[in-house]
Amino acid sequence: MVPFTMLSIGFVQKSRHFQLLGYRCGACNTSSVGSDIQEIERIVTVAYKHYVSRIGKPPAPMTDDYRELVCQGNVWVLVLGAEITGLVVLKRESDYMLLDNVAVKPDHQGSGFGRQLIEFAEGRARQCGYDEIQLYTNALMHENLAMYARLGYQEFSRRRDSGFDRVFFRKSLPK
Repeated sequence: MVPFTMLSIGFVQKSRHFQLLGYRCGACNTSSVGSDIQEIERIVTVAYKHYVSRIGKPPAPMTDDYRELVCQGNVWVLVLGAEITGLVVLKRESDYMLLDNVAVKPDHQGSGFGRQLIEFAEGRARQCGYDEIQLYTNALMHENLAMYARLGYQEFSRRRDSGFDRVFFRKSLPK
């Protein structure tokens, strides 16, 4: 794993130490990052596969190009011990940070790691100078709709986008 040079954060939660690591832009051509990309793709597949029958096709995160996202420096991984257990994809937009994807291995779901990844995304957005973070989810992912509302995200739009019925959320970030 090639840690992002600007930020590598260690956390302790429930007596477990974990880190959030990003990748340097252009680091995607090393063999160690290649195996990380395969693990990232595997985590996304197992985290989202149960939605395929509900939506009628693979959710958008299952079709993303993670090699490209890693090369662009948009992917942060949650590492527990030596194992990648989750990830978040962040994209800089002109006036907000887009939380494009958050995924946690199913055997670690319910442990608070997804919430930690979202909190990290919000902190990273503030660190990059944004006062707003946005995200979207599929309208049929009912559990996500409730979770984002509980985390303080406000729905601001519902529309068909890139072949999916999506619900768009935003959250103002305190300075």
